[in-house]
Amino acid sequence: MLTKRIIPCLDIKDGRTVKGVNFVQLRDAGDPVELAKIYSDQGADELVFLDITATVDKRKTLAELVTKVAKAINIPFTVGGGISTVEDVKVLLNAGADKISINSAAVKHPHLINEMALEFGSQCIVVAIDTRNIDGLDFVHTHGGRKPTLIKTQQWAKEVCDRGAGEILLTSMDHDGTKSGFANEITAEISSMLSIPVIASGGAGSMSHFKDVFTFGKADAALAASIFHFREIPIPDLKNYLDQEGIPVRI
Repeated sequence: MLTKRIIPCLDIKDGRTVKGVNFVQLRDAGDPVELAKIYSDQGADELVFLDITATVDKRKTLAELVTKVAKAINIPFTVGGGISTVEDVKVLLNAGADKISINSAAVKHPHLINEMALEFGSQCIVVAIDTRNIDGLDFVHTHGGRKPTLIKTQQWAKEVCDRGAGEILLTSMDHDGTKSGFANEITAEISSMLSIPVIASGGAGSMSHFKDVFTFGKADAALAASIFHFREIPIPDLKNYLDQEGIPVRI
């Protein structure tokens, strides 16, 4: 069985790491390069950086941050936030990112997934899906979770897989920042349906939540932010726990 990955997520706003609840009430969580180095040293498998205030003007700033991170760590990392063209991807991969993540732009222009996968290879392309359950159905949301769409999450996950995405980052907005556990049901449904890895995001609050998302949720990787940033769960402790619970992880 492939080892399960633990991925700290750093939400970047104006060059700092921030964290909120249900995508709002942001508070400062530190310098992204310093945090990246700590997580790399602690045994994180990968990192994800999401520029939550990304605009075209800030692409240069983000590329500079990527270069600093690439020099500081020796594990793969993904960068997302406002990426909407093949040129954006080129800039960030050239700056040192291993993968890029697209979200709103993919929903608006689905063919972008095909173009990016063709140009850079599926292994570089992560499609982030922000989902919320409304009246028992799961719908895709865009623009940092602020804008609901009429697209069913499961249907969109299948489409992005068919278009060449190498991985899906599935964030449950209902669970985000609540520390009440991951959205195991929809994660399992999408993981079982697709041939590409699914990263579960939103809701991590205890070590057992990670065990649950890897077993019941069938996730390939689990992503979390505040519990790592505010040192509630050290990564080495989490990995030792998972190892003892029989979950295959890289120690």
